[in-house]
Amino acid sequence: MTALDERVREQQDINADLGFGSVVARESRRRFLNRDGTFNVRREGLGFWQSLPAYHYLLTITWPKFLGLVAGAYLGTNALFAVLYVSAGAHALTGFESEAQPLRLANAFFFSVHTLATIGYGNIAPVNLAANLLVTLESLVGLLGFATIGGLVFARFARPTALILFSGNAIIAPYRGITALMFRVVNQKSNQIVQLEARVILSRRKVGGTADREFIVLGLERTRVDFFPLAWTIVHPIDENSPFFGESERTFRRCEAEILVMLNGFDETFSQTVHTRSSYQGDEIVWGATFSSMFNPPREDGVISVNIHKLSEYEVRALD
Repeated sequence: MTALDERVREQQDINADLGFGSVVARESRRRFLNRDGTFNVRREGLGFWQSLPAYHYLLTITWPKFLGLVAGAYLGTNALFAVLYVSAGAHALTGFESEAQPLRLANAFFFSVHTLATIGYGNIAPVNLAANLLVTLESLVGLLGFATIGGLVFARFARPTALILFSGNAIIAPYRGITALMFRVVNQKSNQIVQLEARVILSRRKVGGTADREFIVLGLERTRVDFFPLAWTIVHPIDENSPFFGESERTFRRCEAEILVMLNGFDETFSQTVHTRSSYQGDEIVWGATFSSMFNPPREDGVISVNIHKLSEYEVRALD
């Protein structure tokens, strides 16, 4: 091998590690990509506030979690100001002096709700200086808080995301006289994604029992679909050029293999590129199976439909 060939090979190896680096590729004993697309690599050494991406976290968590945090912050803020109003004295709010302590706390809480949300029914009013200062502070907190929550809600609705579902398993199935690695994807949302491209990479320990990993880009039957209205079965034919050629299920699992999948497409609703990723480990690949049909029986009006609940259904068959 010439020096030029050696440099070319080294450059190809550098580009093939996908950005995980040699240390992670060699030492990690966990999957690189979780099924939801998150990475199994942690970053440490930053301060608490530096490592707390609050804005990103609030944008990416689920709606139930987001609404739960908003409700918790709303109730907690009102409870805090209720305690402060009670601490301001028996003459802080109108009618306080004639009420028992538990009733004061309840009335102070609801007065805080009226103030924070700028409702102002007028049946309770601040009396002394401390209460008026607290009202001033709480009004500012309410204005900033609702503006922030409104901005976050708008950003969550406006942020383009690709809600593409992956089949629960990949399969090794008969394909045109040979076999092929297959998995299915479908668009979960009603929006249209066009020019969807797929990149599939095999990560495994190198042959020979070494700890080093290799990353091999798998050739696909087709790497792109211009239209993605239904489901797409992504196929890697297992021929003489495939790293799967001659492999068995046992040897495939022994090399700690993982199939990394990256999808990129154009979302017509937002006019922006969206992407998603996932992976399949050895125990998530079913050898000797075929996917069940997702198509529903034809309707009288001629409309074609697919049943997304059948995305992961397959039938086990013996490979020739």
